[in-house]
Amino acid sequence: MGRPHSPKKASADSPSLFDLLPPWEEDDRAEALVAKVVFPDGPPGDFDYLVPPELAGRLRAGQRVRVPLGKGNRLVVGYCVEVVSRPVGQRILKPIRHLVDDRPLLSPAMLRLTRWMADYYLCDWATVLETVLPAGVRHRAGLRLTTFWEPNPDALAKLDLTTLPPKQRLVLQILRDAKEPLTATQIQRLAKCSAGPITGLQRKGLLKGRAVRIRRQDIIEPAEPREPNLPLNPDQQKALDTILQVLHSGQHRTILLYGVTGSGKTEVYIQAIQEVLRFGRQAIVLVPEISLTPQTLQRFRARFDSVAVLHSHLTDAERHWQWERIASGRVQVVIGARSAVFAPVPHLGMIILDEEHEPSFKQQQAPRYHAREVALQRAAAEGVPLVLGSATPSLESWHEAQEGRYIFVQLPRRIHDRPLPPVNTVDLRIENSGKKLVALSRPLYAAMRESLQEGGQIILLLNRRGFSTHIQCPACGYVLKCPQCDIALTHHRTQQIALCHYCDYHEPAPSACPHCQFLGILYRGLGTQRLEVEVRSRFAGVCCLRMDTDSMQARGAYDRALEAFRTGKVQILLGTQMIAKGLDFPEVTLVGVINADTALHLPDFRASERTFQLVTQVAGRTGRGPKGGRVLVQTFHPEHPVIQAAIRHDYPRFAQIELANRKAFGYPPFTRMIRLVVRGPHPTPTAEFAKLLAERIRQQLSGRQPPARLLGPAPAPFAKLRGLYRYHMLLQSPDGEQLRQAVRQATTDLPSLENIQWMADVDPVEML
Repeated sequence: MGRPHSPKKASADSPSLFDLLPPWEEDDRAEALVAKVVFPDGPPGDFDYLVPPELAGRLRAGQRVRVPLGKGNRLVVGYCVEVVSRPVGQRILKPIRHLVDDRPLLSPAMLRLTRWMADYYLCDWATVLETVLPAGVRHRAGLRLTTFWEPNPDALAKLDLTTLPPKQRLVLQILRDAKEPLTATQIQRLAKCSAGPITGLQRKGLLKGRAVRIRRQDIIEPAEPREPNLPLNPDQQKALDTILQVLHSGQHRTILLYGVTGSGKTEVYIQAIQEVLRFGRQAIVLVPEISLTPQTLQRFRARFDSVAVLHSHLTDAERHWQWERIASGRVQVVIGARSAVFAPVPHLGMIILDEEHEPSFKQQQAPRYHAREVALQRAAAEGVPLVLGSATPSLESWHEAQEGRYIFVQLPRRIHDRPLPPVNTVDLRIENSGKKLVALSRPLYAAMRESLQEGGQIILLLNRRGFSTHIQCPACGYVLKCPQCDIALTHHRTQQIALCHYCDYHEPAPSACPHCQFLGILYRGLGTQRLEVEVRSRFAGVCCLRMDTDSMQARGAYDRALEAFRTGKVQILLGTQMIAKGLDFPEVTLVGVINADTALHLPDFRASERTFQLVTQVAGRTGRGPKGGRVLVQTFHPEHPVIQAAIRHDYPRFAQIELANRKAFGYPPFTRMIRLVVRGPHPTPTAEFAKLLAERIRQQLSGRQPPARLLGPAPAPFAKLRGLYRYHMLLQSPDGEQLRQAVRQATTDLPSLENIQWMADVDPVEML
């Protein structure tokens, strides 16, 4: 359940053994060392615990501790977030029992950042801490507890060694001759003995051991040949000079680098980071998860001595190893997805968000943070520049730049003055009139044949997985839906199942209508699997590869697929939005957008923005080499302003139109917004709880300035998801803190109903 952060203090519920000691004789002014602790799996808020004398010099904020909690005094792990010396009066505080960590896992700066996140995103502080610290770090993944043995001189002084068996005497001699303690395995190998002699010496107290956590295996980074800097054109040099001016000022500023696709933004990033390193500092580069390609890493590793990578495909052991490298200061550049914004670099000099518009920078589970906002807060707190780069900036960032709050830098031309590819539309209303639905229109099919004959490569975008997007009976109109989500099931022909893309429910694909038993049930709509079948049948002998989350589940599959395309083994690459950005292949001469309307009419105020960004980004994958390129966009609405702006590569025009609409209806960036979702197993009590919550919030907003607006509650666009009915409401105001205060106050002592949950999404990026 989503709950706002509400710190409170705790005293003993039931005395422990330590608590049964006689109370000290000091008066109310007596001071003690007190630690504030928050719990990932306990009650919200922070709780006071006494720091015992033996831990007074060892405990610091940022370490985990084991403390008694509740009336049963069960020992639980919590995070120490502050250590203070202050009067405790007559209160008897429970003591901290143990330290879990030898040193702090979080710096004071990171603790301040996580506290801000808890307040801003309306969640518990401990939830944020668990998100910031990867599981591999918390569990010390990749390490094992190993004991190193050495002779115990005190015990040996009292013993006649000649009384020991020969193998035990040999073990002692080996340990005496060794320059450092040895593990049992090392001793057995050197003494050519079993574990018996070592165990015998341990029992006699003749050996003393020291347990140390060591890594199971080290990770070797592939060496990359060093490459020189690329020459900058005047636009790139101007952008670099602007960034360096901010860097040399020693102050924080946010810079929006608006550059068309293929304009050389990455080279500007690299040369700016080189200047950061001259100051003895490090840089964090955030990219969408899907952009973590071999060519991206290769470019950075070819220019820097030490690059760390953080993304979701790492094992816990690999993530722990990277985390330790970063914290030690041995890493120059950290590249990663949204969670890399928390990388523990000791000397941060710059943060860069590439493709800053990407919705994947927003986390959809608590804490529902946006990496761009967290990066802004961290960069401001540490006084370093934040660079936001995109060919299709988010309207929030564009508006901030136009208002002068961000520094605006533009790269209006491609490298080597190559032209942006021409974009033409194909009207699907004409192409599909009276015909069986096909993925490839006649113009697109002809363009593909021409491109292949000329030795070019092709990218086809269809942002729908599966074979058919829905299964419907023409006799009775029945649509096969997920019983848990009330959403149409998608046909996946490879496994012959009907699959829910939200909860993974699946059932065998039916051959007849489950409702009326009609045998002519239809499989409608286009998915990437159907597109692949059509491409392979119409271009027999041409190597085609599909990239979507279904085909890229194996570890390393994404990297292998892009390598095959880069080396020319694959001529046609088709897939979902994962192929729409971050790729630079000069041999691509044609891009086809199979259906540009898939997201255009969703009930989401960002639908137009996402459509424009997706079409523009995938169009930018072609025309990057000497062969040039072209783009064909298939659409049922070629006259739509969003489509028209996209085919002209005219972001400023799109932003002008869309910002006017946002302002008229009170949507971001002109207001701040919080979306509240109430969910429960039964519709009526869930709806009643949503009404109660809405009424409490209305009371809190009443009479406040500036005026705020509450829309709803109403059924969410996906009214049932994973077995739970969903109602949502929107809060809008120019003052975001006003909204957060209203939610905090409205949810204080909010009555709870069994199995009904609520969650708050601050600055939501999707409304489904």
